[in-house]
Amino acid sequence: MKKIDLNGNTFYLCDVLDGLNDISKKSVDLVFTSPPYNVGKPYENHNDLMDYESYLKWLKKVFKKTYDVLKDDGRLVINIPSITYGGEYKPLFSDVIHACKDIGYKMRNDIIWYKNQVSKRTAWGSFCMPSDPYVVQPYEYILVFNKKEKKHIGDRKNIDISKEEFIEWSLALWNIKPETRREILKICPAPFPEELAKRIIKFYTYKEDVVLDPFSGSGTTAYVAIKYGRRAIYLDNSEKSFNFALKRVKNLMHDG
Repeated sequence: MKKIDLNGNTFYLCDVLDGLNDISKKSVDLVFTSPPYNVGKPYENHNDLMDYESYLKWLKKVFKKTYDVLKDDGRLVINIPSITYGGEYKPLFSDVIHACKDIGYKMRNDIIWYKNQVSKRTAWGSFCMPSDPYVVQPYEYILVFNKKEKKHIGDRKNIDISKEEFIEWSLALWNIKPETRREILKICPAPFPEELAKRIIKFYTYKEDVVLDPFSGSGTTAYVAIKYGRRAIYLDNSEKSFNFALKRVKNLMHDG
């Protein structure tokens, strides 16, 4: 395990469960993450084609650990697709909801992230025929849970969401384009955009809150959290991603 402190922000290079074990219990205000989807992405140190049941058990272990490190009024927010696993319909979002409820989380709501981008269509199933048509899903889910308390208490002077942002973001259909920058995509095969992290962090936390991403990848969650005055905990098992995220945040601190 490698652990670096940057002005009160902690960066871990290690296995996800080992890192979560090192974080103090009830010390985190928000966990925002997008775990590997188990669809064969080329991660540096992760098998993204696990047996589906083994994959779900692994995710449940991770989210049990995040439950332990969250404050009682903390939130867990998960970006997840609707289906996965080799073309066979597996309702991943539903299975993740059930796993989190088993742990003790209380479902708060879900948000539809409309990605506003459909790649060139090459698969239609039975084209123009009802025998076996295929549908494209240009959206993903944002699942939002409370730990124990519904209300998250903080200092009103640390609220930084505007009236216009609150009105727009409280409609649970978010039209946000995916990340397209090559330097990010070279580091992480499935990054979410800064705008998505910005909305989650400003909508659900106060300035000075602690934000954790246990699958941090290129470091978008940490970068955005620090940019908006939160404290970040970065955790990933890829040295390439870890080094990139450190450089990204150091540049932010230098420029800021």
